[in-house]
Amino acid sequence: MPAPGPAPRGRFPLGLRRAPVAWERQDPTWRQAKPSIIAAALKRAMARPSGNWYVVAASRDVTADRPLGRTVSGTEVVLWRTAEGRVVAGPGACPHLGAPLKDSPVRCGTLICHWHGLALKGGAHAGWEPLPVHDDGVLVWARLDSVGGEEPLDTPVVPARPDPAGALDAVYTGFGVCEPQDVVANRLDPWHGAWFHPYSFVDLTVNRAPDEGTPDEGDGFVVDVSFKLAGRVVVPVRAVFTAPEPRTVVMHIVEGEGEGSVVETHATPIGLDAHGRPRTAVVEAVVCASERPGFALARAAAPLMRPLIRTAAGRLWRDDLAYAERRWALRASGRFPG
Repeated sequence: MPAPGPAPRGRFPLGLRRAPVAWERQDPTWRQAKPSIIAAALKRAMARPSGNWYVVAASRDVTADRPLGRTVSGTEVVLWRTAEGRVVAGPGACPHLGAPLKDSPVRCGTLICHWHGLALKGGAHAGWEPLPVHDDGVLVWARLDSVGGEEPLDTPVVPARPDPAGALDAVYTGFGVCEPQDVVANRLDPWHGAWFHPYSFVDLTVNRAPDEGTPDEGDGFVVDVSFKLAGRVVVPVRAVFTAPEPRTVVMHIVEGEGEGSVVETHATPIGLDAHGRPRTAVVEAVVCASERPGFALARAAAPLMRPLIRTAAGRLWRDDLAYAERRWALRASGRFPG
């Protein structure tokens, strides 16, 4: 692959495309998007340790006034906050007679089973054992050693992010009939961006891609791409895609507007549906940063900005989950390796 050249930069973050190229006249990317490169990158990602940590929710979705229920590989998990604001996670079934604790109320930081009143304050009690949990301020992770089967790590592999004091974050969650590897494979194929998502991306070039034998030190996809705003107005950036653990792909903006911003895609297995098919939750955290003075206004308007960011992510994932589901269906039928 050619060495990356300088990404477009300047005083103004926006660009104006001089001669937009019709979708069907783009340069084809199928020759560069070699299945062997994507498969090798996926294999390396799946071999990295996760320490049995799974992303289960956005941090702001876990509150002190009600519990939140999640399922990880068929295991029910319930989460809530104590009166001091600490996140608690543990089995979602009451140890007494199996009541769904996600439907029980929280009173002053104590989860009280609505079947028979068993009160859980976050510690081990009456056969209920809490799970290791990590709240990084954007996402909540739970460690399920019985599910992951790896050597446990004390903390999850959290990607580097902008300073939270100057950042704006939003979290999107979607669900698909596929396995986590199908979501990760989608993200490790940057070549599809301008073809599959022409409403968002144009002028995409993969400047560097790891080959099948690239060691971890050089394991990343370097991409120059422009985000479409309206008409010919675009925001050109350079991004690097990496997979720090088996169920996570991170896009770092390394040049251009929003330098330092990240988009983290986390894939958490849910379990089998009624038809015996695997389901996966996609939890995508967008953490934006900018040195421009106007960004302070965006941060101040965070309650209004977050729904817009989630809507944009949802539009992309409507298509990308179709991609991941198709990949799983082909693998399950034996028509695609994996």
